[in-house]
Amino acid sequence: MKLVIVESPKKCDTIGRYLGHDYKVMASQGHIRDLSMRGKGGLGIDVDGGFVPNFVVASGKQKIINELSRAAKKADEVILATDPDREGEAISWHLAQVLGLPLETTKRLRFHEITKPALLEAIDNPSTINMDLVNSQETRRMYDRIIGFKLSSLLQRTIKSKSAGRVQSVTLRMIVDNDKEIKDFKPEEYWTLDIVLDINGTKVTATLDKIDGKTAAIHNKEEAEALLKRVADSYHVASLTKTKKRVPSKLPFTTSTMQQEAYNRFKFSTSMTQSIAQKLYEGLEVNGEHVGLITYMRTDSTRLSDNFYYNHAKPFILETYGDEYLGNIKFGKKQERIQDAHEAIRPTGTHRTPEIVAKYVSEREAKLYKLIYDRALASVMADKVEEVTTVVFEENGLSFKTVGTRTLFKGYEAIYGEFEDDDTKLLPLIEEDKIYNRVETKNEQKFTKAPARYTEARVVKMMEEKGIGRPSTYASTIKLLVAHGYVTSKGGVLTPTETGTLTTVVMEDCFPAIVSYDYTAKMESQLDEIEEGKLKKLDAMNGFYGPFIKELEVASEKISKRNPLTEEPVGVCPDCGSPLVTKKSRYGTFIACSNYPTCHYVQKEPSNAKLTGELCPECGKPLVIRKDKKSGKEFIACSGFPKCRYIKNIDGTEAPKKEAATPEQYVKPCPKCKTGHLVLKHGKKVDFLGCTNFPKCRHHEWLTEKKK
Repeated sequence: MKLVIVESPKKCDTIGRYLGHDYKVMASQGHIRDLSMRGKGGLGIDVDGGFVPNFVVASGKQKIINELSRAAKKADEVILATDPDREGEAISWHLAQVLGLPLETTKRLRFHEITKPALLEAIDNPSTINMDLVNSQETRRMYDRIIGFKLSSLLQRTIKSKSAGRVQSVTLRMIVDNDKEIKDFKPEEYWTLDIVLDINGTKVTATLDKIDGKTAAIHNKEEAEALLKRVADSYHVASLTKTKKRVPSKLPFTTSTMQQEAYNRFKFSTSMTQSIAQKLYEGLEVNGEHVGLITYMRTDSTRLSDNFYYNHAKPFILETYGDEYLGNIKFGKKQERIQDAHEAIRPTGTHRTPEIVAKYVSEREAKLYKLIYDRALASVMADKVEEVTTVVFEENGLSFKTVGTRTLFKGYEAIYGEFEDDDTKLLPLIEEDKIYNRVETKNEQKFTKAPARYTEARVVKMMEEKGIGRPSTYASTIKLLVAHGYVTSKGGVLTPTETGTLTTVVMEDCFPAIVSYDYTAKMESQLDEIEEGKLKKLDAMNGFYGPFIKELEVASEKISKRNPLTEEPVGVCPDCGSPLVTKKSRYGTFIACSNYPTCHYVQKEPSNAKLTGELCPECGKPLVIRKDKKSGKEFIACSGFPKCRYIKNIDGTEAPKKEAATPEQYVKPCPKCKTGHLVLKHGKKVDFLGCTNFPKCRHHEWLTEKKK
């Protein structure tokens, strides 16, 4: 019996069925080891010894390791078949280390789709663990641990932010910059001018294009009114041009473009899209067969295999649509940061059409599968052909333009049409040099709009363009920012919180390199170079660590000088005399001492106290203005209440003091504190006996008529 180890338990049944009874398939359930939190700074890295990581068994994984170890001892051979990326390669290496498997001879399977042909091909062509990939992942993990621990610790001590990181901090900066751009935006006035012409009984709208031969621009009402006086009752056709336009289909999906399109079409969050894609890749039950429906869903490649084109897509298109609809495989521009380790995301076969699959899966799974299926096939179909008609109407020096389009040949839209915006605008028959009457004029005041808030899809696109993170981290980074309270996501629209904005302001001030796009992109490029064997792990770590620690030292001194208060003082702490400030937690806002953690005072209710600038004549603490809850009148009191009960009127005159109870008023000793006495007190509705040591002792007894 041969043991095959994969990552996800959901793959076990499918892969086991394909491989047969001679194989047993088990899952590691993700990473089994991670960096420890021992050593200098709790990094789990021997920095002085050449950046040697100290790995320990991850929480909750010892039981899984024990089960895999027992199975490995009984097996004739152990084969590693984790995911085909850096993380998967690292998991295979950790499994080999824990199970005592020789790296030189242990078979490593790589397959990009969970289908029988793909698995059998992988079995017939095994490889071994790629240590360049492992070193790249290990370097990435050490980068993130050092930056995350060092920065997070500093921010937690100073501004109480939860965490910072190599990818999350620069992503947060993008969202905060967008928010600032929106807040700083000042709208500018402009006007539009349209005319509606009667073209053989059909109303056609044309927009002002040029004024006396110059590009039209109407800045205010006065200019608009002046132009209205020049609008004629009829217009002649000054020019009419028709051109054919070929519109190519889009490339097949990468992780980024899939997440963007799923949001645009279905409003799926990035994490939801990735979760659904994971299920489609690992396999679902379709017509009695558990099968992987799409290829590996973490990829930045737009490449399709020859096998898919010639054995699946081409026969399907020819049979379903005909020769004229068949195109060629498209190749995207090879960008600097594209790894191209896997194919684009595509269906594992064309015979499982979206209509068939929809009968066996959930609605969301069916939607995403159809999007992936149609996009992949459309990418190898013929171009759409359009006829674009441009008409210019002129009179009195004013030129109005209208554009119409009609589809001459659908091409790829035969399958992908429902996912394309229909911009078709058919025009009636218009004759050149002919005159047409104006039936309506539309003159409208408008204002330029602020930039739109970033959506999750937009942030993913920018992360990809700027080289921040990798396909496997796009969704998880956004999810982490939301979880830490740095941004909110409502309907996929991202807005930074005050905490997120403050964190970015401090990071840009004290760690400008960390939140720069070039810094993060450079680190990603170095990881790629390690993966390709062009850069050594130790060289990368040495080049990073020294400059980072120096910057950290400078920033630590700089950040310690910053005012840690994020709000204006709202009062004075009665325990230590430090300012009270408004703070935030997951449960809302509250008022607490700014001297935390030395002082732990937290006010139960929002303070209405204002500093007067005077000191209490009895205890020396600051006097504040308070408001009586019952009457609403203001008065001056000691901030040391309840220890000090000094008060005076708002005009500065002494307020009458309540006389302390005399022994003649004592009813009986307090049974709770033993040192005070119960005296008669008058409540709003009833009288009662209360302790003279109030508020330290709150013992009271209600009075019945008999007791009175």
